[in-house]
Order: sequence, then structure tokens, then C-alpha cells
Amino acid sequence: MVRPFRFGVQATNLDRPAAIVSAAKQAEALGYDEFFSYDHFGAEDPFIPLMLAAEVTSRLRLGPLVLNNEFHHPALLARTAATVDRLTGGRLVLGFGTGYDQAEHDAIGVLLRDPPERVRRLEDCLIAVRCLLDTGAVTLAGQHHNLAVSELGIRPVQACVPFLIGGNGRRLIEVAARHAHIFQFTGLSHGVNGAPRLDGFRFEAVAERNRWFMRAAGHRLATVERSVLVQVCHIGHGAHERNQALLQEWGFDLRTVQRTPFALVGSIRQVVDKLEWLRDELGVNHVVVRDAEGFAPIVAALAGR
Repeated sequence: MVRPFRFGVQATNLDRPAAIVSAAKQAEALGYDEFFSYDHFGAEDPFIPLMLAAEVTSRLRLGPLVLNNEFHHPALLARTAATVDRLTGGRLVLGFGTGYDQAEHDAIGVLLRDPPERVRRLEDCLIAVRCLLDTGAVTLAGQHHNLAVSELGIRPVQACVPFLIGGNGRRLIEVAARHAHIFQFTGLSHGVNGAPRLDGFRFEAVAERNRWFMRAAGHRLATVERSVLVQVCHIGHGAHERNQALLQEWGFDLRTVQRTPFALVGSIRQVVDKLEWLRDELGVNHVVVRDAEGFAPIVAALAGR
């Protein structure tokens, strides 16, 4: 099954109402499907800016990309998510990740657990939030959460609020295969204190993760979109120079930069061809960028195709 392309933009400036309004209006006008925030301590709340974006748009779907699961209690998160979905007319996409930054956790006294435990906690949370959003109730005696909620008190508009789960490690990918509506390749692993590493950026590494995902998803595979969070996009004039700069910044050879899903650099034709190739090879049809205006020619060329 070949899914049509869909495009989202992750905002980079959410600290002023005027900037949020402008970015959301622009994203909708340019044909993007989704408008995403982010979740880092030391930056804006991931949900409140989305409410401003919803007020000035009519069809744009909205969500955090992605929540740090360690920062959120599942019952309180479900209450927030249901509220946001109801107040936006059913437009929430709920993004989840495990968190990774040591300094952010230290700042609020939250333990940064090792990756396997963070993944187990995430799955507990996914199960609880799914039950609460779908039924308003949950009883869960999990490894990390014990909940006995008989009535959440608010329902989302959507019959099923979609979950987007992003990550790179095998355990996380297998959890996403069980619970996600959208799985997002990030290509990033994390070293000491959460410092990001690019060891998942090579096409071969992404292809391996795609095989893990497909095997784990089983019968769910046809119902789950595969996504990529693009780190660098540059369309048109100056693309050659941008590619050359990436060779130095990332320490890759040119072929690696040209094949990685996390850099879309080139002419309109070159980037369109690359995305169609990535869809053929990896099943990726959902693409999120941070430069809405610069990437707009690609959205115009491929949206819905």
C-alpha cells in the first residue's frame, strides 16, 4: 500500500503570540497538514501555544513533537490531551518520546533513568492514556504506574486520538509498533548526559530500523504511517554549498548526505525524487520540517500524491 504524502512543520518560535499566529496561518496557507510544538524544560509549554494556533486555523492538526514522557503523569496528561482535542474541534496529534537530556531532568529533580526503563515507563503511559482517552477510565497495576480512574471527566472529540511516537532504539521501535498511529524515525541516539549522536542518520541504519518496525508491527503495519523528522532542508539556490557544509558538520561523505532521510537538500526535482525513493524504500510518507516557507515548493509538488 502506497500512502499519499503528508507534511508537518515543527515551529521554532513559540514565545510570542504574534509569532505563533503567524507561523500557524502560514503553515495552513502553504498546505501543511500539521503544526507541532516541542517539549523541553527551559522552553514554552508544549500545549498552550497549540491553542493559539487552533484559533487562527481551521483544518491544521496540532500536537507536541514530542512529549518527554518523564515529565508527565499519564492521568493528568490524558486530561490535558482530551481538553485540547475538545477545544480544537478534534485536531490533536499526541506525540510521545522517552526524553534524554540530563540537564533538563536535573533542573526539576526528575531522575533520568536508563533507556530500557524509560521505554518501559513509556509503554505503561501509552496504555494508560489510550484507555483514558478512549473510555474515560483505566485500572492499571503496571511496573511504573498504578492507576484506578473511574471517570476522567472529559472526552476528546476524536474517537481515537492518534499517537505519534518518535525514536531510534530497538526497544522503543517495538513499543511504537504496538501503539503508534505514526512512527517517526529520528536517527538520534544519545551519549553522556543526553548529548545527541548521529549514528542513526545513515540510510542503512534507518533501513535496519524499518525492518525492526515492520517485523514488530505485524498486522498493524497497514494502519501505521512512517515519518521522518528532517534536521536540514534547503531547496534551490545554494543547495550545493549547503551539502558541502553538511559534510563537515556531520562528518559524512557526500553519498551518505545525499541518501539520509534527515537532510533534504537540492533542487525541487532532486528532493521530490528523493522523497519518492524514501517512500518506496522505507514506507515514509509523513515528513516534518522546521522551515515551512523554504520547503513549501515540495509540499506543493507532493501533498496528497
